[in-house]
Order: sequence, then C-alpha cells, then structure tokens
Amino acid sequence: MEDHTNGSSWKQALAGSQMLLVAFGALVLMPLITGMDTSVALFTAGIGTLIFQIVTGGQIPIFLASSFAFIAPVIASKGKFGMAETMGGLMAAGILYIALSGLVRLRGTAFIRRLLPPVVIGPVIMTIGLGIAPVAVEMASGRTGDGATQLVPEITALWIAMISLAVTVIMSVWAKGLFRLVPIMFGVIVGYILSAFAGIVDITPIKEAAWLAVPNFIAPEFSWGAILFMVPVAIAPAIEHIGDILAIGNVTGKNYLKKPGLHRTLLGDGLATSAAALFGGPPNTTYSEVTGAVMLTRNFNPKIMLWAAGTAIILAFVGKFGAVLQTIPVPVMGGILCLLFGSIAVVGLNTLIRHQVDLSQARNLVIVAVTLVFGIGGMVMGHLEGIALCSVAAIILNLVLPGSDEAWGKAIYEHNNE
Repeated sequence: MEDHTNGSSWKQALAGSQMLLVAFGALVLMPLITGMDTSVALFTAGIGTLIFQIVTGGQIPIFLASSFAFIAPVIASKGKFGMAETMGGLMAAGILYIALSGLVRLRGTAFIRRLLPPVVIGPVIMTIGLGIAPVAVEMASGRTGDGATQLVPEITALWIAMISLAVTVIMSVWAKGLFRLVPIMFGVIVGYILSAFAGIVDITPIKEAAWLAVPNFIAPEFSWGAILFMVPVAIAPAIEHIGDILAIGNVTGKNYLKKPGLHRTLLGDGLATSAAALFGGPPNTTYSEVTGAVMLTRNFNPKIMLWAAGTAIILAFVGKFGAVLQTIPVPVMGGILCLLFGSIAVVGLNTLIRHQVDLSQARNLVIVAVTLVFGIGGMVMGHLEGIALCSVAAIILNLVLPGSDEAWGKAIYEHNNE
C-alpha cells in the first residue's frame, strides 16, 4: 500500500488545508443550524483535533469537528435552559466519553461489543438523521428550523433549496477525485450566488465585520437539568466514533483499536468535546469525510491533521470570513441538509445490512422498532427525550431481552480480536 507520509512542510500544510476544505461544509452547518458562532466552531474543531492527536500520540490521520448527533438536542436544550447551560451539559457529555474510555481500558473492547452491537448501533444512527429531517424541510421551505418564522418566500426558497440540493447530488455522484469529497461546498456556493440574484442575501454583516476579530466565546454554566438532558445523547456519537476509527484503520491497514487503543481515541474525543463546550463551541466527533479524503489521496501522515487544525484556528480569528458564513441563506442550507440528514440515516441502515442483523428474530425487531419510534417520534420520559432516550432504550432492551447472540450477524470487532 502506497504511503505518502514524507514531504516538505509546505506540502503538509497544503494537504492539511485540503483536509479542512473537505470537512468544512459539515463543520459550519451544525453551528449555523443551532445558532452557535461559526468562528467558535472553527476554533474548537482546531483545538479538539490538536487534543485528539496529542492523546493518541499523533498516530491516526483523523480530524474532529461539529457533531450532527447533537443538533436536535442542542436546539431543544437551548430553548429550555439557554446556551450557557447547554454548554455545561455538553461538557458533561464529553466526560461520559472519558468514563467510557476508562471502562474500555479496564475491560477491553469485548465490553463495547456486548453493550453496542449492530442492532443497537444501526437504529440509533438512523434516528440521528431521521429525527432532525423536519428541520431540513422547514429550512428548505424558507422557514426557521422549528418552522415558526417564514424568512424567505416559500416558492423562492424551494427553487434555491432544490437547485442547491441538485448541485450537491451531482457533485457527489459524477464528480471525480477531490471534487467528489466537497459536494457541500459546491452546493453552498451555487445556492449563495442564486440567493444573491434573488435578493435574499444581506451583506451588511460582512461590511460591518472587522478583518481580525476574537470569536464570540461563551462560558458554560452548569445545572442538573441540562446535564441530565444532554449526557445520554453522547451514546450515539460514541457509537459513530467507533465506526469511524474502524473505517480509518481499514484505509491505512492499521488496527487503531489496539494501538493506540480505543480507550485513547475515546479519551481524545471526550476531552475535545469538553474543551469545545468550554469555549462555547459544538461537540466534536471524528469526520468520515476526512477519512474519505485520506483514502483518495493516500496521504496517511497524521501531521497533516495538525496543519488542518492550525488553519481552522487561524480562520476563526478572521472576522469577515465568519461574517460571510453567517450570511448563507436558510434555503441553501435546507436543500443540502435534505441529503446530509438522509445520508446519516442510510449509514445506520447499512450497519444493519452489513452485519446481517436478522430482523425476523423477535428481539431484534423489538429493539429496532422501539428505538426508531422513540427517537423519530420524540418520546419524552423525564429529562430523556429523542436521541438520548432511544439510545438508552436500545441498550437496555439489548441487555434484558433473551438471545443476545442473535443481535450479531458478523461481528464488528471480529477482525480486531484475531
């Protein structure tokens, strides 16, 4: 397997900038949807990636940025507790990752295998995408994510949203090389230009913004309500994290679950998420888009992710850059999210298919069915609701229902325990 790990610093810097470009679209969409500051998100993605690389000994070519699993919970928590207490809850969610990493170190990956088989992983990931699907539809229709306010005339919004979606789909399917990895960027650019012609882009914030500006950092506050609301949500991205570590291992031909170890990668992700919340940024997760770029470029040198992180931190302090991102019209984001949220759901569906989970077995059918309805339907029990509740329900059902062997088709960790 060819490994382009050598090269001068400028080549590494260029490769790092390229990796940030691949991650960029999804990185900024999450804060734009939830009302967070995009410059803070860039800063915390950079800081989070640096923390992850330090904890894992700089062995894994992976980049951390905004997690889509937290979109719906952050919007709900912001309405109930305010942004500062939501950040406190997200810090606690990062601490759950850290606790999980300790358990993995003590008990090994077999403990994860028992707790999170594909019959749990699949439907939980599906609910991350499908549970927030209405947000995409509302935004594509020119309304705020909750549907409360019409920001753009619906006909105009739908035209812009569908063309933005079409461009993103075309680039995803027909583009070649690196262009295929940045379909969101092309969708945003075309949608932005159309919006400018339609007269729905307000460039006043760009004119008023300074070239250099400190991001709008927010200090966290802590309340048990926000913590109990947010902590269970971390189960879903923890599941996603394990899949991403396996994926990058398959690309580079290395077993990262053994070296540096799943306990170190979970610890790095947990510390990165808590650090992000400390500054008022979205929680971090490992980015599969970047794994795709690593596969395509064959550049397996983890140092390029340090350059990507550094570039993100520098861009966070360019005030006009952040202002441009804030002016992206709602229909543009809505159109692209129609694809992005659906793609997340397909990843969950593919987890069930790939591991040949037998849904004719009663226990598996019950777990998937209850998880989907609780998650997508927005079931509420105390402080638990939506993704958090369905994650907890899936884990409990898997542990208490008889026939746990039936939860597995082909074991996800089989090749790591040989």
